[in-house]
Amino acid sequence: MRIGVLASGNLGYSVFKDLIKKNEVVFVMTDKKSFDIINFCKDYNFPNFVGNPRNGKSNEFLIEKKIDVLISINYLYLIEENLIKLPKKLAFNIHGSLLPKYRGRTPHVWSIINNDKETGITAHVIDKGCDTGDIIEQISVPINYNDTGAMILEKYNKLYVPLIDSVLEKIKNDSISLVPQENNKSSYFGKRSPEDGKIDWNWQKERIRNWVRAQSNPYPGAFSFYKSQQFIIDEIEYSDFAFDYEMTNGLILSHSPLLIKTPNGVVEIIKIRDNKPSFEVEQILK
Repeated sequence: MRIGVLASGNLGYSVFKDLIKKNEVVFVMTDKKSFDIINFCKDYNFPNFVGNPRNGKSNEFLIEKKIDVLISINYLYLIEENLIKLPKKLAFNIHGSLLPKYRGRTPHVWSIINNDKETGITAHVIDKGCDTGDIIEQISVPINYNDTGAMILEKYNKLYVPLIDSVLEKIKNDSISLVPQENNKSSYFGKRSPEDGKIDWNWQKERIRNWVRAQSNPYPGAFSFYKSQQFIIDEIEYSDFAFDYEMTNGLILSHSPLLIKTPNGVVEIIKIRDNKPSFEVEQILK
C-alpha cells in the first residue's frame, strides 16, 4: 500500500522512520519546528511539505500524490477535506487518549492533572472534527502514582508502532471494524503553553501534586513565585506536618524541608529546577 504521513515532533519522527522501513511511504507533511523530520527529508531528498497545509496551501504539493492510506502521528494541524479524501482506503490518526475522553491537545498531561488512573492511545478515522472520528482500535495504559507526563509519553512511544502495524494489517485484510464515538461521554481540552503552569496554592494538595508531576522536567514545568522570583517545581510530596486551617494557603511553614500550607494539608517541595530562592518561614508563595 502507498502511504502518506502527517507527523510532528520526536514521536512523529520515530514513527515516520519506522514506517519508511516497512512500507511504501510516498510523502510526509510536518511543521516548521520538527527539525529531525525536515533534516531527514533534506538528507534523503524525500518528498515533504513543511508548514500549515490549511486553506489550500498544500494543494500544489499534493498534485498526483496517489496514496491508499493517510496516517497522522502527533501532527500539529487540523486536517481539511482535501487531505481526508486523498487516500483511496482510509485516513486515520493516532490520538493520545482513550477517546472520546480528552479530545484536543496534550491529553496525557490533562489525564494526570485530573487524577485519572488510566489513559491510552486510540487509532481513529480522521473526519472534519477534532478527534471525533470512528474508533478503529485502542490500547489502554495505566497511570501509576509517580508517573510524569514524560513517563506516560515513553509508554506511548512503545505502543504507537504496534498499533499502526495492527491497523495497516486490518486494512490489507479488509477487516476494519469501526466503532462510533459516544459523544455524550466526550471531553475536550485545549492547547497548553508554558504560561499555563502557574500553581494556585488554594487548590487541594492532590491537584497541586498532580499539576507538578504532569509538567515536570523535561516539560516547561509547574511554577510559583517567591516574592518577585519565579521558580519551577519538578517534584512535590505530602507531609504530615501540623497546620492550622486558618493559615493562608501558600504559607511557608519550614524552609528545610520546604513545607507549604494548602487547604487540606501540607506539601513538601522536593525538587526545584535551576535557581532556588532563599526561602524564609512565614513568607507566602504566590
